[in-house]
Amino acid sequence: MPTKVVFLLLPKLHLLDLAGPAQAFSTANDLGHGYDLYYVAEADEVVTAQGIPVKAQRDWPELSPADLIVVPGWRSPRFTPQVPIAALTKQRLRSHHAAGGQVASVCSGADALGAAGLLDGRSYTTHHDLTDTLSTRYPKGRLVRDVLYVVDDRVITSAGIASGIDLALHLIAVDRGAEAAARVAREMVVYARRNGDEPQESAMLRHRGHVSDLAHRVQDVIDSRYADQLRLAELARGVGVSERTLTRVFTAATGLTPLRYQQILRLERAEHLIGHGATIEAAARAVGFEDARMLRRLRSRGVDLGPPLLGA
Repeated sequence: MPTKVVFLLLPKLHLLDLAGPAQAFSTANDLGHGYDLYYVAEADEVVTAQGIPVKAQRDWPELSPADLIVVPGWRSPRFTPQVPIAALTKQRLRSHHAAGGQVASVCSGADALGAAGLLDGRSYTTHHDLTDTLSTRYPKGRLVRDVLYVVDDRVITSAGIASGIDLALHLIAVDRGAEAAARVAREMVVYARRNGDEPQESAMLRHRGHVSDLAHRVQDVIDSRYADQLRLAELARGVGVSERTLTRVFTAATGLTPLRYQQILRLERAEHLIGHGATIEAAARAVGFEDARMLRRLRSRGVDLGPPLLGA
C-alpha cells in the first residue's frame, strides 16, 4: 500500500516549508515509490505567509502506523505567542504517534509538535532564529542547535525552509532506500543530499555578513575554486590591490585570512564527503589537499566551522 503523507497546514505557513518536502514525496511517487499526498487544515483555505491562498481538506484520511504527518512552518512564533492549532488537531498528532506513526516538522512546525506534547523528553531542532524561543517554551525537550534535522522516537524535526527537502530525502532513503532518495534528489536538481548533523549555515554563508565589496569579490573566487592552489598574489591581481591590502581588508571583514577561509571551505566539504562514506584520503584529494595529512591535522585540531574567529 502507498504511504500516506499528510501535510497539516496552519495559517501563515511558509510556501517552501510545504513545497520542498511535498515536491520530494511527489517526485518519489512519480518514480514508482508509492506515496499518496494529502493536505489538511482547520479551514477550507489557508493563506500563506507569502500571501498565496492554499486549498485544503478538513477531513483527515484514515492513517496507519506506516503513514506520516508533516507540519510545515508558519510565520515565526515570535510573532504568534499562541500556537494556531486546535485541541482536536493536537490530539490527532499525539494519537498518530502513539499508534506507531511518524510525525515530522519543518522550521516552526516544531512549535505545533511541542504544543501537542511530542517534544517532551525528546531531542529536536528548528530554525536557528527560533531556538531560544522554542527552548524556553518546551524545556522538557532537548533542543539540538545548528543541525539540519533530528530523529528521535519517530518524531523528526528539521531546521527550516530548504532543510525540509533534506528531511524528506532522509525519510525516503529510510523507507525506500538510498538509491530511491538519490534518484529523487537528481530529479529535483538538488546539489547534495545532506546528513542531519550538518550545520544549518555553510561557511560560504556564515562569513558573508559584511559590507566589503572587495572581500566579497575575493570570496567569490575562493568559493568557486576552493579546491585549487590559490596564491595570494593571484587573488590580489584579480581584484586590483596589493597583497597587503587584500589581507588587511579581507581579515577585517571576515575575521579570517584568505588561506584560513579556503581551509574552512575545504574542511567543510571534506566532512560532507566523509559523512557520505568517502575515505579520508579520497575526501582530501577531492577538496584539493595533496595528501590526507593536512586534512587529518585540521580535523584533529577541531578547526572551527562556526562563527569567524577574529584575528585568525
